[in-house]
Amino acid sequence: MLKDITLGQFFPGDSILHKLDPRTKIILTLLYITSIFLATSVSGYIYIMLYTGLLVFISRIPIKIIVKGLRPLIVIIAFTAIINILWTKGEVLMVDFYFINIYLEGIMYALLMIIRITSLLAGTSVILTYTTSPIALTDGLERLLAPLKSIHLPVHEFAMMMTIALRFIPTLIEETDKIMNAQKARGADFSTGSLTKRAKALIPILIPLFISAFRRADELSTAMECRCYRGGDNRTRMTVLRMRPADFITIALLAMSCIITILLNINFPIYKI
Repeated sequence: MLKDITLGQFFPGDSILHKLDPRTKIILTLLYITSIFLATSVSGYIYIMLYTGLLVFISRIPIKIIVKGLRPLIVIIAFTAIINILWTKGEVLMVDFYFINIYLEGIMYALLMIIRITSLLAGTSVILTYTTSPIALTDGLERLLAPLKSIHLPVHEFAMMMTIALRFIPTLIEETDKIMNAQKARGADFSTGSLTKRAKALIPILIPLFISAFRRADELSTAMECRCYRGGDNRTRMTVLRMRPADFITIALLAMSCIITILLNINFPIYKI
């Protein structure tokens, strides 16, 4: 299960999304999230599903990788759907069993929430982390936040911190998997027993994991100091970021998608939430 988590991983490629400027992809991610939360109707969500599928197709990221990344979150998605089904009231009663009342509106709302969560996770991963290397992401984030330097905010340090955090997610997942396999070889059982027992069984995993994480952080800081790393002061870049016409066109297209989502909510509501 841990190996299925693809958050923070970069998959090299030569697709259109891979070639876009990292600043463009950060802006696209913000516009994409905005369009998802602007959708309040079935027609809007259908449109979101269509252009999410188009983004996946353009990125050339295999579908199995995206599904693999969503698999560990199935429990959270299912829990969200059940909560919405049980708590949302409406006019059309579908199930009346003792204190359990399920309405058609609740089922529809749960389906739309599932689409929202899966689209949000899949789309943002495809636009940003799957198609952008950590170094490019750092440069793009730093360049976008550069105006904040005028008010003495540590922009470079913030961008570097975010990138290192993303970079270490796969490393920590791999480390957790190794520790769990080592504990299982010693007879540890993480899948049976009560919830309290299974929670206590995780203690032998968490302690070595924290120790390993702190050790890696210390080794990284030592390596950066040995290389005379001084943050963003007078720093030169091997690759200079330049926005091309394709970047501006892509931003304009996704901005139009936000407008289309609003128009679909107004003109073709079908079912509003």
